[in-house]
Amino acid sequence: MGGTGALGFGLALRFGKAAVPIVIGSRDAGRAREAADKAGRAVPAGSFSGRENAEAVKGAETVILSVPFRNQSETLTNLKEALTPGKLLVDATVPLAAAVSGKATRTLGVWQGSAAQQALEMAPEGVRVTSAFHTVSAAALADLEHALDEDILICGDRRDDKAELAELVERIDGLRAVDCGRLEMARIAEQLTALIISINARHKVRAGIKITGL
Repeated sequence: MGGTGALGFGLALRFGKAAVPIVIGSRDAGRAREAADKAGRAVPAGSFSGRENAEAVKGAETVILSVPFRNQSETLTNLKEALTPGKLLVDATVPLAAAVSGKATRTLGVWQGSAAQQALEMAPEGVRVTSAFHTVSAAALADLEHALDEDILICGDRRDDKAELAELVERIDGLRAVDCGRLEMARIAEQLTALIISINARHKVRAGIKITGL
């Protein structure tokens, strides 16, 4: 979900390159198909299709939610029928102040503690909610000539869910999944997005996170 945006499209390209079948979801089915066609041209060996959000989610085992924070609540509300028990929902939402015309280097307070915990509250019972992809550069993902070498911080309340997500993350060359604990830790991981944005702007780079000592 949000596969027509920068982060979602970059993830679609990388997963498609790793032979993961991708369905790009959008509120506009036409935009989703356009994005899928564009991805197919970039990764001819990949499997890409585009559908309206609810149709995209229905046939998926894993759903990555990569929409702007201002769209998170509406998107999840509209997907209540499509998000059935057992699906793995990976929330990549960041509550940046840019959602309310503020700076992208600032974040908003979320009553539940984090955007991921808000997703958990809104998702139907039985949907397995996890959190990831907050510190990887969308531009770096979309540049298939760029060699990735960084960690993806994942959070979740169930060990098996995080193990499943980690296996998916590590299908992308150059990414390592790091288990950061329960879903409540997403409140810290989400804040790192603003930090990375500030570093990238100041140093004109596409920085990532690497945890040492593991």
